[in-house]
Amino acid sequence: MQLTCPARLPLDGQGFDVLVIGGGVNGVAIARECARNGKKVAVAEQNDFASGATSRSTRIIHGGLRYLEHGEVGLVRESLRERERLLRRYPNLVRPMEFLLALSHEPRPFMRSSMAIRAGLWLYHRWAGGPRIKSNCADAFERQLDAGHQWSVFSYEDAQCEFPERLIAEWLSEAVAEGAIVRNYTQVLQIVCIDGHVTGARLRDEVSGEESEITASYIVNASGPWVDSVLQRSGFSFNRLIGGVRGSHIVLPAFTGAPPAAIYTEALDGRPFFVVPWNSQVLVGTTEVADSDDPGKARPVAAEIDYLFDSFTRLFPNSRLTKADIRYSFAGVRPLPYAPGKKMSEVSRQHVIHDHANDGAAGLISIIGGKLTTAMSLARETARKIGLNDTEPANILAAPAPASGVECTLAQWAHLVACKANIPEASAHAIASWHGRRALAIACAASIDDALRLPLCNHSEHIVAEAVEAVMHESAVTLADILLRRVPVALAPCWSESCTQQAASRIGAALGWGRTRIYQESEKFEQERANFLHPSPETVPAN
Repeated sequence: MQLTCPARLPLDGQGFDVLVIGGGVNGVAIARECARNGKKVAVAEQNDFASGATSRSTRIIHGGLRYLEHGEVGLVRESLRERERLLRRYPNLVRPMEFLLALSHEPRPFMRSSMAIRAGLWLYHRWAGGPRIKSNCADAFERQLDAGHQWSVFSYEDAQCEFPERLIAEWLSEAVAEGAIVRNYTQVLQIVCIDGHVTGARLRDEVSGEESEITASYIVNASGPWVDSVLQRSGFSFNRLIGGVRGSHIVLPAFTGAPPAAIYTEALDGRPFFVVPWNSQVLVGTTEVADSDDPGKARPVAAEIDYLFDSFTRLFPNSRLTKADIRYSFAGVRPLPYAPGKKMSEVSRQHVIHDHANDGAAGLISIIGGKLTTAMSLARETARKIGLNDTEPANILAAPAPASGVECTLAQWAHLVACKANIPEASAHAIASWHGRRALAIACAASIDDALRLPLCNHSEHIVAEAVEAVMHESAVTLADILLRRVPVALAPCWSESCTQQAASRIGAALGWGRTRIYQESEKFEQERANFLHPSPETVPAN
């Protein structure tokens, strides 16, 4: 059975209450909130949804112990409330995780008292209000640490979203269900402003090449590190808003002795960094480097990779890993507020909602900063800014279920999916974990076509029906949209070019792609994956 892909209907001449520029975590959250308020919403993303800073993060949902140390108590409490909200609403994608705070007494003296740290962690847990994770990870990990150093290890709880790309896809679907019109690969050529008030925008669809003009009462510039360039392209001469900071990561193979908990510690220069179990691998990050270049071309340089790997080795001297074991590295640009003269560690991580009314552009709002954890809170605040009400209560009245309870529910849901689609339980569990409530609809589609039940490649538990779902209901356009973001199997440790060819062939057959289209999509996918996940430190030049 071949499917007809949904058409991208023209936007020219349409009117909207709200145009959101940017399809990352902030933009999609804002669009979802406004659509749930009954507003007619359009979203324009120049690349693919969640393909920028969202997919290049450390993939944790955290309250921010670092912010507590810097006195940003309000940000910590907000982050913890939002963490609990995400745990409760999206338990298949956001999971509780134990974190170990590991502080070395060397090479500089240990400046914090154990009592102060325990008091801070007590407050951190109390503000969150969730069940406390109990394990023996801290003691076991401390025994593995370099015997030549003195360490103090403390256990606390936060959460992980292994695949924020999937969370954005969920939010996008919820926005569309409320009537939002979403367009990836759509460039905002100009924001139109007449008599001191924005009236709409001129767009170009990069898929069809067509240009269009739409009207909008409000325009929210949530384009992340591209905020200033969007404004400049429209001819505005506002003050600079964004001070881009590049954060780089390396991905290592799992190794003997790696703890199941995430590690929060200090790098060689005293900066905080994380070592996190992720996707059957180990994610290490991040750096902080000023970067004012094109955010779409951000990539780690050799010095950053050395810094991360050397800091990791200091923590795990017996891992037996070398730089040759680095599977890949990636980098994204965080859109922090422009703060000349300040150290990057001193710049607040609190988001800013900048109203351009005083700049002569009423109805235009730019979003500065923000992060995955607080995106829904930012969205509610932005909605209030344009006169809308919150669509969800601000308070968390019940703590999320423990991880074991989530696994039990997922297992039951997966069993139903397996029976409906006639697929193995492992595949059903994989589908349920990534697609939640939509898993049964995917199973129903798979149940009527053998080709849709095929795995994406021979060693993947995910199936072709998920790729079809991505195109039909999640705005995926390219093979890369599918395999890197909607069904991100290409982030797995075993992915290879043969997997690409196999997946492209099976997906293409289901979607009615010809041989030429399958070849072209495979080539473009390999190029995009290489530009995102730099496979070897030797290929990354220094600045």
